[in-house]
Amino acid sequence: MTDRKFAVTARNVFDGDSLRKDCTVIVENGQVAAVVPGREHPAGIQLLELPDNEWLAPGFIDVQVNGGGDVLFNDNPTPEGIKAIVAAHRRFGTTAMLPTLITDQDSTMRYARDAIEQAMRSEPGVLGIHFEGPFISPEKPGVHDPDLIRPPDFFHRDLVTGLQSAATVVTLAPEVLPDGFMQALKAGGVRMALGHSMATYDETKVAIAGGVTGFTHLFNAMRPLSAREPGPAGAALETPGCWYGLIVDGFHVLPAMLRLALCGKGSPMLVTDAMPCVGGKKPDFMLQGRKIQTRDGRCTTEDGTLAGSAIDMASAIRNCIKLLGMPLQSALRLASLTPAEFLGIGDRLGRIAPGYRADLVAFQPDDVRVTATWVAGQPASHSA
Repeated sequence: MTDRKFAVTARNVFDGDSLRKDCTVIVENGQVAAVVPGREHPAGIQLLELPDNEWLAPGFIDVQVNGGGDVLFNDNPTPEGIKAIVAAHRRFGTTAMLPTLITDQDSTMRYARDAIEQAMRSEPGVLGIHFEGPFISPEKPGVHDPDLIRPPDFFHRDLVTGLQSAATVVTLAPEVLPDGFMQALKAGGVRMALGHSMATYDETKVAIAGGVTGFTHLFNAMRPLSAREPGPAGAALETPGCWYGLIVDGFHVLPAMLRLALCGKGSPMLVTDAMPCVGGKKPDFMLQGRKIQTRDGRCTTEDGTLAGSAIDMASAIRNCIKLLGMPLQSALRLASLTPAEFLGIGDRLGRIAPGYRADLVAFQPDDVRVTATWVAGQPASHSA
């Protein structure tokens, strides 16, 4: 189906806010033109009828994707590498993403930025870039190479604010930054996320006042929540207008803590922190000279340190239902509308509504098995 105007009808359409029964979504020139009851649609356009057991929902948006399809973004910061990662995750319903570069050399950061700029010309599923580091705490490196962690300078300011018409997220530890750096990023339109940080509660509140709106994989690689020092997690949970990524793979954060996060005043969103094994054929890969192995759904170094995840977005949604008892509609919202709002594009992505880009996913709700996706109205089938 390659028509510039077509329609998709489904028994269940989750529009990003609520579930609608027996609706038809009309797509024109890559955008949703209308959502109408029943099978109403203009004469002469192609109509695709989803099986009764499939839902239609907004495509998933992942703001933290290190790799996929046996490609690590750090190792292949090229338009071709990005294309392979995008294709791997699209099979699991992710129709938009931020390829994520973990702490690396300045040259690699520049290559990654330039590759994103080129990729966005032909890949509408690429929304921008996420620099996870290198401006993080050496006390909370996680799997990042400690030798590459460093404070920023003016070169870095210009580097991460240099993308035009793209979403740029920078994960940073505010307690290690020089004066004025956060203000410069905010002025450059960068979205700042606290992560890999030993910031205290008070330091985190100051950072939020200074422009931090995100928290990278909440609870992981940050000062822990405790009775007399709430740390970043405590500040995030009590602050409206903040978004925090949750890795719902059953390993990074236990269900009890995830349920706590869902009770906060901030806005939780699903992220994968995915590594090359997602959508790939090789369970093991190299990360900056270290072997990472995938066993029983966990990506770890040889000493057992978690190294990203082996989860896709459809699996994260399924885990929300099975591990947390979350309604399907709520889990879908955490994978679509909430990350869109974090990126400031909730007025054009994350919903099925007139004027929104036609990023859609068809799936079977029992196991969240994706059967088809559309990105800006362009279809792909993913049936097994």
